Amino acid sequence: MPTFNLERSHNRPAIGIDEAGRGPWAGPVVVAGVMFKSYDDLPDWVFQLNDSKKLSPKKRHDLFVKLLDASEYLTYHIETIDVATIDQLNIFEATMTGMRRCIQMLRTDDEVVLVDGNRNPVKEPWCYPIIKGDGISLSIAAASVLAKVYRDNLMTQLSIQHPHYGWETNAGYGTTHHQQALKTHGITAHHRKSFAPIRALSV
Repeated sequence: MPTFNLERSHNRPAIGIDEAGRGPWAGPVVVAGVMFKSYDDLPDWVFQLNDSKKLSPKKRHDLFVKLLDASEYLTYHIETIDVATIDQLNIFEATMTGMRRCIQMLRTDDEVVLVDGNRNPVKEPWCYPIIKGDGISLSIAAASVLAKVYRDNLMTQLSIQHPHYGWETNAGYGTTHHQQALKTHGITAHHRKSFAPIRALSV
């Protein structure tokens, strides 16, 4: 389970950064950043945070709601990078752009930044890539939950406009259902045309 050990080791405030939605064929990529104001005297639910993929949908939703209403304990920012930007830059650069925007919004002094993954989006010595960081750092785990649930909610909203693709359950990933719907109904404005399976259909 993640802890605040990594945050405490830096002896200054830490911002956790994570993303959701790099792999799907449709929809935006979402990046979230979270900075706890203190690591002491926190409510018990904070210590239930984890890599969002390891939490049930209900647990993720419950923690998401609590995080949004936890201004007493933390600050956060959520950045959405749209499909047009993904197609213009590529998914990696679009994700890095979202991470940099989150950092710009949250970093006001000498805070360190802990980023899930193996890349440093700002190439600064105060920014640390942490492989599988959402299972190590509670700040990154909180960002993981925010990004995942926020994006899932967006995809559910988009599925109302485009009901054939199953986005409310597959979140835009290339499932069999999604592939069949693409063959039957074609691509939408929310599909990533820079992704090979979608590009092949848009020729």
